[in-house]
Amino acid sequence: MPRADLRRTRARVVGVLVNVVRWVGNVGAALLVIHVVFTVAGANPDNGITRFVASWAEPLALGFQDLFMPDDPKLAVAVNYGVAALFWLIATSMAVRILRALS
Repeated sequence: MPRADLRRTRARVVGVLVNVVRWVGNVGAALLVIHVVFTVAGANPDNGITRFVASWAEPLALGFQDLFMPDDPKLAVAVNYGVAALFWLIATSMAVRILRALS
């Protein structure tokens, strides 16, 4: 296989990986932000959509759930899950840059 073909194939594979990583990271951050909005806005915790988002937000928070302990529970969710969402965006950006550097 010619060297140029290998480069093109590698660039395509890395491009696909970059897109997958970007989508996963952005969806994770979006779920965390939606959880914050639902919680702060007082969404019905028994609603199926709210439960679905909360069930995904909990593991995506990666230990940030109790990083800060303000007295107001809504503020705690906003700050802690907001920090987790920011973490996901930064980690995704770094992973994308590393993958692009490999191509």
